[in-house]
Amino acid sequence: MVSSESIDNDEETPRMTQSTPATRGLHRRTLAGAAVGALGAAGAVGATGAAGPAAAEQPFRAVAQRGRVPRPNILVILADDLGAADLGVYGSPNIETPNLDRLAASGLRFTDGYSAGAVCSPTRFALYTGRHPGRTPGGLQEPIAAPAPTAGIPPEHPTLASLLRAQGYATSMVGKWHGGFLPWFSPLKSGWDYFYGNYSGGLDYFSKLYAKDGYDLWEGEQQVKDPRYYTDILTEKAVDVVRRNARQSRPWLFNLNFTTPHWPWEGRGDKAVSDEITAKVQAGVPRALFHDDGGSLEKYTEMVESLDRSIGRVLDELRRTGQDRDTIVLFQSDNGGERFSYNWPFTGNKASVNEGGIRVPMIVSWPGRIGKRQVSDVPVYTTDWTATFLELAGAEPDPAYPLDGTSLVPHLFRGREVPERDLFWRTRTMRALRRGELKYLRTPDGVDHLYDLGADQREQADLAKRRPADLAALRSAWESVNATLLPYPA
Repeated sequence: MVSSESIDNDEETPRMTQSTPATRGLHRRTLAGAAVGALGAAGAVGATGAAGPAAAEQPFRAVAQRGRVPRPNILVILADDLGAADLGVYGSPNIETPNLDRLAASGLRFTDGYSAGAVCSPTRFALYTGRHPGRTPGGLQEPIAAPAPTAGIPPEHPTLASLLRAQGYATSMVGKWHGGFLPWFSPLKSGWDYFYGNYSGGLDYFSKLYAKDGYDLWEGEQQVKDPRYYTDILTEKAVDVVRRNARQSRPWLFNLNFTTPHWPWEGRGDKAVSDEITAKVQAGVPRALFHDDGGSLEKYTEMVESLDRSIGRVLDELRRTGQDRDTIVLFQSDNGGERFSYNWPFTGNKASVNEGGIRVPMIVSWPGRIGKRQVSDVPVYTTDWTATFLELAGAEPDPAYPLDGTSLVPHLFRGREVPERDLFWRTRTMRALRRGELKYLRTPDGVDHLYDLGADQREQADLAKRRPADLAALRSAWESVNATLLPYPA
């Protein structure tokens, strides 16, 4: 681990760190077709001045660092249920996301970025604790749906925020917590100095109800009232946090967790839709908030584009206040997409550990420290970012709560290969483990499958019978990890 001040970079000339073959996976078309390819919204990116149709992504190469890398500010932005190909830079055919495309053009885009969970709260547990969701009782909820004294991140458990705060960081969270309900759990109990947002997994964008008697808009641990569109409120609060951070001398951690584009399918002009859904929620209609009878591709597009504009406002404020070159920004979705998402070429969606349920858009940017317009097919997992941010901040993890992720600091800033490791997933009905290009998958029918993701990202060519030894090895590895986790309650 590094000192609390900075990171030594002991290699003058970083090596190419792209995995072999360099053109496999989603970005094969980016590197081979380069000019447009996966930059599906290249024209939109060009409108921001960040890149044009001729701007090609290049395989990741670490930028040579002179001296030490200073401790950065850390901005982590989560979208909610955003599909793997719902951004222009990931190939969306109809959604325009110029601000997120610009963020990708300013740094590094991962084609093999993974969430640690297939639904909302398990991934957040993994990000906040740096550990598999199944290491705490609350992480076994898929997702947390109601208040309970065991359904949350225990206040005594170290978190990214508590460990960074101990290193002098200011810590803030705006948006969706989904780490447990009051009175037992809250961001303020787990290391964040400031919180504004919701505790639940999904709420109406206007009424702020998540259940019949569950109003869910809070500043800290006090309810607040604001009938405006939720995405707009979070954007306003996020800009305020960025401005406040600019006025202090301490480094900071800011978790910005939008609920967009999670159901219900409501845009800024859909107050009437909200009124109808809210009446059903108040009447106790089951699944009213899931909005099973509403939504459309057009509405979903509107919501994602609204999210993009909101993120653009926050990033613009970061630049306006002169904090952008001191800040590492991570953007990703908390899990795979839902009903109206575009997950091509993957199968499955949210709640599944098929690729479509866990492969997510993932972008990291730090001007001057991470090169522009780069792409990587190195598999990266939620808990890796926890380990990375702790190392960048000079924070030591608590040995009583060992991390499950691998720090990417040597890879991103010294050009070293990411050590080979297994990526692990489980739900009540499914299991998966990725090792290199091979993926072991057990489906809800109890059948085990084996896929070569380098050749078959859609998980259609089952190699289980052709390669039984590989299947057995990956299954055994999965069971070894699983044996260290808490069992699901009966």
